[in-house]
Amino acid sequence: MIKGTKYEISDTILSTPLLSSSSSSATTSTTSSQTDESPATSTRIEQLLMHIQEQKYQFPRLPFSYCNSYKSLAVLSGHVGSVSCLALCGEFLLSGSQGKDIIVWQQPDLRQFAKFGQGEGSVKAVVTVGTKVFTAHQDTRIRVWKVSRSSENVFKLTGTLPTTKDYLGKFMKQGNYVQTRRHHKRLWIEHADSISCLAVSNGFIYSGSWDKTLKVWRLSDLRCLESIKAHDDAIHELVASKNGLIYSASADGKIKAWGKDGKNTHSLVGILEGHKDVSVNAVIVSEEGKFVYGGGSDGYLMGWFANKDSKVFGLICEVKAHEMAVLCMCMTKDVLCSGSTDKSIRIWKREINGGLFRIGVIRGHEGPVKCLQPSFNSVGGGFMLYSGSLDKSLRVWWVPKYNNDQETANKYSTTSLQF
Repeated sequence: MIKGTKYEISDTILSTPLLSSSSSSATTSTTSSQTDESPATSTRIEQLLMHIQEQKYQFPRLPFSYCNSYKSLAVLSGHVGSVSCLALCGEFLLSGSQGKDIIVWQQPDLRQFAKFGQGEGSVKAVVTVGTKVFTAHQDTRIRVWKVSRSSENVFKLTGTLPTTKDYLGKFMKQGNYVQTRRHHKRLWIEHADSISCLAVSNGFIYSGSWDKTLKVWRLSDLRCLESIKAHDDAIHELVASKNGLIYSASADGKIKAWGKDGKNTHSLVGILEGHKDVSVNAVIVSEEGKFVYGGGSDGYLMGWFANKDSKVFGLICEVKAHEMAVLCMCMTKDVLCSGSTDKSIRIWKREINGGLFRIGVIRGHEGPVKCLQPSFNSVGGGFMLYSGSLDKSLRVWWVPKYNNDQETANKYSTTSLQF
């Protein structure tokens, strides 16, 4: 067991915006009053990305120890409910909401391209696999959408999980029913409560639910293969590691690692213990599968090191990250982002030993930050970060690359960013 270290992080931030004020409307940061329909917003994003790619827009490289604050590049509105989930699908950014709709934003200008899923139940999670989109809903169903440019309806509903074929093959046999609550039974292939999260790995899709179970579905035929009583309380988050492990985070205060022990069966590999009586709301794993991080309702981030066989997990860091609950996380390379009920996003540098060092604070949302999604590709040496909130908005940020050049940091305090 590696001894954990506690870090207390101060909340000192700078008020320097990402984009400086300018007389030109094309270089002014977007405000919350602008919507996704605004041509000015789309033009600003297009111009900014063009200048970044052409390297006409020079961003400073900040040191790890330099905490910065940003303004959003754009504020996208259109959802009738709070934004609950985000995912990238080729050229599109998808955002799901509690208002039962999914909006498709086309990159790079992020204009609203389409809207689908209305009336199908509050959207809790969305994942993409090739030309398919899977959405998890509060009505206990997973819906499957086909992406096709050949039809007028680009995102077309093609199925629901469990499938009708799966139902017909099991509903006649009493042994396929399980007790979900007093005097009520369901087929074991059905979730009994809201589906809160989805993950995809090695030809399978995994669903976690408030009913405390983890279910395994085969992508090839959408058949439910397994139902695992995974936790003692609601499952909030699932994440798949490249080494084949699936991590589940739960309100019971634990993160559990699951691995395949047969062709289609899974078993418990390890348990990562969080703080006592504290819900673990989010979990993320590093690209190489070496480090696992969990975010708790007490505002702490905790990190574990997984040994070569991923069967022993040692606590390596424990950081008071937010004043209120951590609701979501994302990671790209060695940068981790955390969103919170305190309406802020914190940017963290992952060190070689897995420790976390805060390098930035993002503020702007008027409600808790529920979901985060980084861009797949590098932009200007940094990356684009999308955030969804209970304030019903989606915001776009640019997170720069950081280095140890202290001289650059000293200059930055008086640098005006213009293009």
